[in-house]
Amino acid sequence: MADPRSESERRTARAHTLADEVGTQAARKLKARRDGAPGVFFGLGMMGLVGWSVAVPTLLGAALGVWLDRHHPGAHPWTLALLVGGLALGCLNAWHWVTREDRAMHEGEGHDDA
Repeated sequence: MADPRSESERRTARAHTLADEVGTQAARKLKARRDGAPGVFFGLGMMGLVGWSVAVPTLLGAALGVWLDRHHPGAHPWTLALLVGGLALGCLNAWHWVTREDRAMHEGEGHDDA
């Protein structure tokens, strides 16, 4: 069975399909550049953010515990309790940052400009 379209019409159809595909890929690349697609440095920065968001409250809790133990000694030491409290607070803080970034990354995936 022969194609009723002429050779010229088939070439034009293929050219339009190819042009549409190239246009879609170009729009996707431009959107990624404009939105600043996360790369290696984004991942390293996120690891640093998570690390500091855990380390700082942990160290602050330990420092406050040491200060309380020196200035207000009691039956129970404050250092370990506040160290664990700071660690828990830091872990919650890191969890908050990671879920927020994950949500932001997944919200941007579903929207194409093309």
